[in-house]
Amino acid sequence: MLAKAYAKYLRISPRKVGLVVDLIRGKNLEEAMAILDNVNKGARFPLKKTINSAFANLNSVRSDKLLSKDVVITTLRAEGGPMLHRYRAATMGRATPVKHRTSHIYVELDRAPGKDTTETAPKQVAEKVETKKEKAASKKNVKTSKVKAAKPKKAKAGSK
Repeated sequence: MLAKAYAKYLRISPRKVGLVVDLIRGKNLEEAMAILDNVNKGARFPLKKTINSAFANLNSVRSDKLLSKDVVITTLRAEGGPMLHRYRAATMGRATPVKHRTSHIYVELDRAPGKDTTETAPKQVAEKVETKKEKAASKKNVKTSKVKAAKPKKAKAGSK
């Protein structure tokens, strides 16, 4: 998991969100956005917003920015939130309960399986740092060796 985001207390049923979630789970970001642009469901707007937020979270902490085609939606789920209980007038003076359902959307993004540069990138950076340290140390040794190579002063006659 490289980044995550969640949207909570959305006033839409988790069952309705789940229909759209099943379409885009496991896809890369480009495909998921194309599907969300073409699906005719109300859940596409909060889903799109949450996925974009997770992608922004991913690129905000990284020095090397990832493209949307290199990122895969690993976890995407819509869970039920608290229900708002209301009552509606029914026949013969009765009241029937109405449950307004809410949902929580959780998104986790990860690098695409074919892109294994996450492990090599820190190694390359560490190697660059080590070579810079070695160069700096060798420059320091060169300067100090010149100082050490200077001739010692001769002692004056008569001093001990």
